[in-house]
This record gives sequence, C-alpha cells and structure tokens, in this order.
Amino acid sequence: MRYNIIDNNLYINNRKNYLEKVNQDSASVFVSNEFMPTNADETLHFVQNTNLLYLTGVDQEETFLILAPNFPDKKMREILFIKETSEEISIWEGNKLTKKEAQEISGIKTVMWNNHFENILQLILAETKEIYLDKNEHIRSNTSIQTPQDMFINEVKDKYSSYKIKRAYPILSDLRMIKKKTEIKLIQKACDITEKGFRRILNYVKHGIWEFEIEAELINEFIKNRSKGFAYQPIIATGINACSLHYNENNTQCKSGELILMDVAAEYANYKSDMTRTIPVNGKFTQRQLQVYNAVLNVKNEATNILRPGISINEYHKEVGKIMESELINIKLIDKVDVKNQDPKNPLFKKYFMHGTSHHLGLDVHDVGNFYIDLRPGNVFTVEPGIYIREENIGVRLEDNILIADNENINLMNGIPILPDEIEDIMNK
Repeated sequence: MRYNIIDNNLYINNRKNYLEKVNQDSASVFVSNEFMPTNADETLHFVQNTNLLYLTGVDQEETFLILAPNFPDKKMREILFIKETSEEISIWEGNKLTKKEAQEISGIKTVMWNNHFENILQLILAETKEIYLDKNEHIRSNTSIQTPQDMFINEVKDKYSSYKIKRAYPILSDLRMIKKKTEIKLIQKACDITEKGFRRILNYVKHGIWEFEIEAELINEFIKNRSKGFAYQPIIATGINACSLHYNENNTQCKSGELILMDVAAEYANYKSDMTRTIPVNGKFTQRQLQVYNAVLNVKNEATNILRPGISINEYHKEVGKIMESELINIKLIDKVDVKNQDPKNPLFKKYFMHGTSHHLGLDVHDVGNFYIDLRPGNVFTVEPGIYIREENIGVRLEDNILIADNENINLMNGIPILPDEIEDIMNK
C-alpha cells in the first residue's frame, strides 16, 4: 500500500452498521473486482469494488467476504478470503497480503485462502434463509461489461435457486452517504494533495505550454505525496476546449489571452477529491473573463450556503438554477424579458450551464447516494457551477468539496486559491 494504514475500527464499525440493517438469518457475500484486460496479456490498473473496500479495507483482487450474523459458530460470522501468496507469485507479481496483514487491515479475525471459498459458502448457506448480494446499481452506471459481481450473482442464482436473493446495494448506499470522521480525514488528505498540485501549476503555467505538460506536473506532485494518482481522468482544457464538459485529450497548446479550465484532483487511500479551477494563461484575467469568472464564483458561494440539512438535491438544483439565471442576466447573456417568456421545462440558463451543480463524493468520485432524500450532516458534496460561452471561447467552472455539518458547512478545499486576485498574485510572483 502506498498510503498509511487506516485504523481498522472504520471497517469494523462499517460492518456492524451494515449488519444492523439486514435480516439476521441471512448471509451477505461480497466479491472483489478483478484486473480488466486490454490487449495481448496486458491489463488496466486494478480498481477495487468500493463496497468491499468500505467493509474490509482490502485493496486486492480475488477477495471475498461472507457476513452471516446468526451463524452458530461465532468464528464463522465474518470470513475474509484472500489470494494465497507464494514464492512464485512474489517473484512475478510482488507481495500479496498475508492472513495476518489482512486481519490487521480489516479487523476480521477469520481469514482464509480463497480456494476454500466455495465449500465455506455452501456450509454457511445451509444455516441461512436469504442471501444479500452486491451489484453496481449507481444511477449513472451505464456499462455493457459483465462485472465480477454480475457473474457471481448469476452463479448463485443457478446453484442456489431456492434461496431468496436480496440487494445489498441500497443498504450500503445509504450508509456510505454519511461519512465517518476517519473518512473525512482521508478526503481532506486527498484535497490537501490536490492543493499542492494546483499551487505548483500556478507557478508553472505560461504562454506556449501544452495541456499535457500541465497534466504531467500534476501527476508528479500527486504521486510524490503518496497518492495513486488522479481521482478521475483529468480535464486540462484551454480556450474553446473548456466548453466541452468531458474534454480530456489534453493535447492543445495554451495561448496568452486564453483561460485554462482544470478539472483535476488527487485520490488518497482510495478516497477521492474533485476540484475545478479556471486560470488565465498569462496570469491576468481580461475584463470579460473576470466578469464571467465572478458570476460563477457568486453562484458557487450562494449554492454552498443553501446546500444544508433538510433540502433535497433536486430542490437544491432548482434553487441554483434561479441563482445562475440572475447572474447570466447580469453579464448580459440572457435578458429578463426572455426569461419571463421562457419554457419552464427548458430554461434559458441551460444554454450556458447545462450540467448539475453537486454530487456525492467519497470512495467514488460520483459516490453512491440518493438524490431524493434530504441532506444530512456527514454528507460530502461537490459544488461545481460553470458558464460556457462557445461564441467567446470562454469556459469557466469552479468546484470545491463541501462537508455538510450541523451548524455550518466545511469547505474541505478552503486552502486552494480561488479568488481571482489571489490567483493572479501567485501567477505573477
């Protein structure tokens, strides 16, 4: 592990909270992700199933977890299965977790090699009535690839067809929305690493630099600070590129007079941060750029103030739309008469601000969570309004990560420069 070991009480309590929500005569089974193949014998970088991470902290392939709260043998109520290591595996792949290491990371006392998984599962299920299985049910999930979780669900349905199968995802989604103190510290660490990368860039950007050179500087700073790297595919977008929401080719040369929109952030210990900043290539905003920038900043600040316990995300987005509408009128992109006559189902502001303002943040960048329930203390959200004016080659987005608290929100990116004067001062030192 590149990151420092995490107190396993986080995972012990996560399992305890999960088990309080399930039928006690059930078994819950969780399956790790695997390496995704590319071509020949190559694979992509391993990314763990975040529900399994949430319950165990184990960041390794070929891992299984069984939770059976009422199983007669108390030692078998929590069982972690990991890949058996060997001298040959160590030579070819590096060290894998030992049983002792897996126990220390997860807080699970019973750890077995995964070649025992099938027999133990059959033994556990003989004493249970229901099986909770894990599947990616994120509202934005849209993939045709069959995941290891999908394959395991099909196997269970085929082999144990008489059992009632229940969904683990809604339970974990609800639990993961409320971040524990340890989780908040890890997200804060990711934000702090992101800040180091951004400050480095402010002293690096100049006319003629390429977007990919900025990307290279950021990944250097992130990895140097014990991050695995980018929390998501980085967007380094200069000029008109900033008006494409998911531009990520990062292969354009930056020119004096243009803006650079950087939607880029670090992860730490699998917890994500999510930052966007927009800066002038030459270190000085033009009058029009500053006008648009301040409009976005005003929306971000107002949105942060209304992102409070008791409001739902859908209600919140409607309120942010009204704030954006007012700012767009102020910078003369729309006018009051047209707004008065607009189609309520297709408001005019969406021409210049066409995406949502906030999403949950945690082990996933677009973290699990329900958009229809009221916000609660412990939620962590992004706040990321933007204005995109293709005809002017201007795209501005600003984004911070906000912890919802009882009395006042906490900006986990409070130390990252965002005021235009501060950005100009740093860039021109």
